[in-house]
Amino acid sequence: MIVEHTFKPIYGKNSEILILGSIPSIISRENNFYYGNDKNRFWKLISTIFNEEYPVSNEDKKNIILKNNLALFDVVKSCSIKNSSDSSISNVKINDINSIIHNSNIKKIIFNGNKAYELYLKYENNKFKNIVCLPSTSPANAKYSFDMLLEIWKRELLI
Repeated sequence: MIVEHTFKPIYGKNSEILILGSIPSIISRENNFYYGNDKNRFWKLISTIFNEEYPVSNEDKKNIILKNNLALFDVVKSCSIKNSSDSSISNVKINDINSIIHNSNIKKIIFNGNKAYELYLKYENNKFKNIVCLPSTSPANAKYSFDMLLEIWKRELLI
């Protein structure tokens, strides 16, 4: 199935860390926002790290990103994918990540999982220098407990 990325990037001129995923899951697309699956630990991590109330609405989520000088987007603009399986991604076209970098104050890019990182390295021509691949917050990544993710993500997000 061909999937088109329809979410706008979330960033502001003061954004310093860009968090990139691969492409929104089926549940995220149904909820029309990043990390829309309640089992994904992304929003719990972000709210815990920045000592914020857990965001319920998409507007709350957007506000947490902007308030903490973060940016949020995905590497993939369109691709073939089976269900929400990153391992099945093929026929990739990537998003315009450089426009975010040029219109903000990005100092670091964090990849939420290996697939986003691999796709960025494979397809992005103007590679940003300060990049870090972190363990995915996806519920499919059961190898990492929430506390393990919290320790790793906190170290990279609190600059």
